[in-house]
Amino acid sequence: MSRFPPGVPTDVWEPDGEPVGTGVVLPGRGYPPAAPGLAYAGYVLRASGWRVRDVWWDPPANGSLSVEGEVAWVGDQLAAAVADADGPVFVVGKSLGTYGARLAAEREYEAIWLTPLLTDPVLVEGIRANPARQLLVGGTADRLWDADVAASLAADGCDVLQIDGLDHGLIDPTDPVRSAEALVEITRAMANFVGVSAPS
Repeated sequence: MSRFPPGVPTDVWEPDGEPVGTGVVLPGRGYPPAAPGLAYAGYVLRASGWRVRDVWWDPPANGSLSVEGEVAWVGDQLAAAVADADGPVFVVGKSLGTYGARLAAEREYEAIWLTPLLTDPVLVEGIRANPARQLLVGGTADRLWDADVAASLAADGCDVLQIDGLDHGLIDPTDPVRSAEALVEITRAMANFVGVSAPS
């Protein structure tokens, strides 16, 4: 019997050798673990020796839950994914998945947040409360990214990568080549943050 809630299948990727801990990839509402930003986050974690659990979910309809309800729902998915984790936990979340920030803060998990919903004070409070290392990635063309809030979180100790022209999908909709270049920039930042040797 699956240890995960119904409708939330999880792929587990094992590194070579003994894992250093468990990395959990929480998707967005329409941005699955196989989408570029999250897929490369998973590659980065595995290259650094982490076991990686990709969470695939069927979230409640947009607007059907309050913000607190979405925080609780995402927190439940994260808690289920690490229920049997042995050792350190590292969280990667995209958009809706960044509502896992509150539980990550409570448990002091290191995290990478892709396109966190910085227009939501509840989410920002969760990020700010975490004493562990965090990397925030977003673009200036994303209406849910607030550059001033990102700067304040950077002042509080978060690492922040802000890329001009990228939207909520982490692409420049007018320039596919720039979008691919941005993915390299994001992957390099994630690799440096996690501790993977990445050529310049």
